[in-house]
Amino acid sequence: MKNNHYRWLIRVLTVLPITLFLILSSPGCKKGEEAKKPSETIEPPVAKIIPKELTAHGHTRIDNYYWLNQRDNPEVIAYLEAENAYKDAVMAHTTDFQENLFNEIVGRIKQTDMSVPYKDQGYYHYTRYEEGGEYPIYCRKKGSLDAEEEIVLHVDEMAKGYDYYSVAGYSTSSNNNLIAYGVDTVSRRLYTLYFMDMTTRELFDEQIPNTSGRAAWANDNKTVFYMLKDTTTLRSYKVMKHVLGTPMSEDKEIYVETDETFSTYVGKTKSKKYMIIASAQTLSSEFRFLDADNPDGEFQIIQPREKDLEYSVDHYKNKFYIHTNLDAKNFRLMETPVDKTTKENWREVIPHRDDVLLQGFEVFKNYLVLSERKNGLTQIRVIKWADQSEHYLNFGEEAYLAYTSTNPDFDTDLLRYGYTSLTTPNSTYDYDMNTKEKTLLKQQEVLGDFDPNNYVTERHYATARDNTKVPISLVYRKGLEKDGSNHLLLSGYGSYGSSREPTFSSVRLSLLDRGFVYAIPHIRGGSEMGRYWYEEGKLFNKKNTFYDFIDCAEYLIEQKFTDADKMFAMGGSAGGLLMGAVVNMRPDLWKGILAGVPWVDVITTMLDSSIPLTTSEFDEWGDPNKKDYYDYMLSYSPYDNVAAKDYPAMLITTGYHDSQVQYFEPAKWVAKLRALKTDDNPLIFHINMEGGHGGVSGRFRRLRETALEYAFMLDLVGIKK
Repeated sequence: MKNNHYRWLIRVLTVLPITLFLILSSPGCKKGEEAKKPSETIEPPVAKIIPKELTAHGHTRIDNYYWLNQRDNPEVIAYLEAENAYKDAVMAHTTDFQENLFNEIVGRIKQTDMSVPYKDQGYYHYTRYEEGGEYPIYCRKKGSLDAEEEIVLHVDEMAKGYDYYSVAGYSTSSNNNLIAYGVDTVSRRLYTLYFMDMTTRELFDEQIPNTSGRAAWANDNKTVFYMLKDTTTLRSYKVMKHVLGTPMSEDKEIYVETDETFSTYVGKTKSKKYMIIASAQTLSSEFRFLDADNPDGEFQIIQPREKDLEYSVDHYKNKFYIHTNLDAKNFRLMETPVDKTTKENWREVIPHRDDVLLQGFEVFKNYLVLSERKNGLTQIRVIKWADQSEHYLNFGEEAYLAYTSTNPDFDTDLLRYGYTSLTTPNSTYDYDMNTKEKTLLKQQEVLGDFDPNNYVTERHYATARDNTKVPISLVYRKGLEKDGSNHLLLSGYGSYGSSREPTFSSVRLSLLDRGFVYAIPHIRGGSEMGRYWYEEGKLFNKKNTFYDFIDCAEYLIEQKFTDADKMFAMGGSAGGLLMGAVVNMRPDLWKGILAGVPWVDVITTMLDSSIPLTTSEFDEWGDPNKKDYYDYMLSYSPYDNVAAKDYPAMLITTGYHDSQVQYFEPAKWVAKLRALKTDDNPLIFHINMEGGHGGVSGRFRRLRETALEYAFMLDLVGIKK
């Protein structure tokens, strides 16, 4: 109780001056005076300085804000709440605009909606939303789409009374009578597993906390395998076996991943013949398998882990099919008998190609489907098992994303795939691999006056400073003049080999219709141009990611799409690291920066093995316990490189419960920026005290943060409606 009173008192003393400012700065108090921007007249919160020495390799850094790494400290909470109050004060004049933007964005969304059903184990499964509902309703129909609907999980009902609610890992037993699902009510991605008997709608007594949220069913309809997570590092490290109806104390430990750089997962092959345990880290993986009819048996290793050897597995007939980088930077596909699984038995099915990245594969009874990437664009390739004849699907746009969708049914010639582009709403197709006929099942409905013909998408290539050609996908409203007068939002990521796709967003229309250009630079660190594209943007090549982003921005200025006083940059998580790096390197290039849940304190985080994701990512960023990595990472770490100079306007967001990037990283970054920056541009920090890495839960609530971001940009360029 004392701590609660203390927290309340600090909050009042910290927030009261801001509240008084709002009263005194109302229009009635400004008579005869020239109104100033709130950010020019109100003093922002000032975090106290408590110097802490951090020494490694004989080098000492002074961190004045290390103390903010105390999640339940009342002073920390009071500081965060003061930042939120300051944000509310500075943005108060945009409150109505934010509400209008929110309503405009929500107004394009079809509220009563349903996903395209997919068939699995004799049932059609789908999700639907009801008018005003924040959460999905999971449903199924037996045998036919004309059958009576059975509601499996009504998440809107389940979420009542919770500020945050997330359901994950919904899975069904082989006889369709039992389901498992995980629930997270905090947003730390620690899920409690629940089990339900669908014939009675009753929950089993056992509830298993601290899991990944997913369970894999053996074929006996009573045994499940699940993953436990370390509650500090959030690493999935242990596979357990549970038999429904037995005490959790009798659950058996099946596998423990002792290497802290690896995480472990459990699942099932598409054929439903084998249970699979995977252990993986950035550059290595290892798989084990067990006959799903024999859950009490022993898992067998397919191929023991080796450094720099990555592979994944699925099953077809009496063989495992293996997607691997073995002697293949861009990956290839291999097969091996189920009883001879080590790599010396692997036989090539699809060879390696220097210009094509093999992203994945899908096995059907009569066909093999490959997901490939060439020249930065995704392709779908269909091969017939019987005669090895093959063909590619044709999509016909300059920049797009095509992907295999939900295909659990093994014995079908219909491929379910998705398609979208910067101007084409997300579309779901069934493709008959025999007749090559496409059937559009559903296209995302955009309410209002949306017409894709009103927008133009283009593909450009910027020349980076090392003469590398970097693709840029962009979209704008038709009729836009390329005279340098346009506002532009450059949105980037560039890490983990994750490719930024040119996909449609109805939300984004609120910018495009107000004259913005939206551009995605496909910078190194992703995999758009193949595996080498990823490797040239990681470890000691990480700065290529930042240089590419800057060089793409300069290209867009040269091409008269925009100018430096009209260009915004946006990125989240590792994309927030990108924002922190480029704003330190070229603060003059941006009108404003939007950094979401940004990872900015690179050295301190990567030296602390108790922080989630640290140990598993040494092969992505480097291990600062080694001096050469320490020196290189220190040279770009955004927090460590904040300097006394002018910065552009900045909006930084985080979630108090963030499990991926802890809230204190952006909090420290903001505090240091406030202390050192020499400009009067607004620096706004929004902390979602209920949310995590993905923000708040619910399909509409999160859009209020989008409205805040859009209002921040539009207000800066003088667009008020």
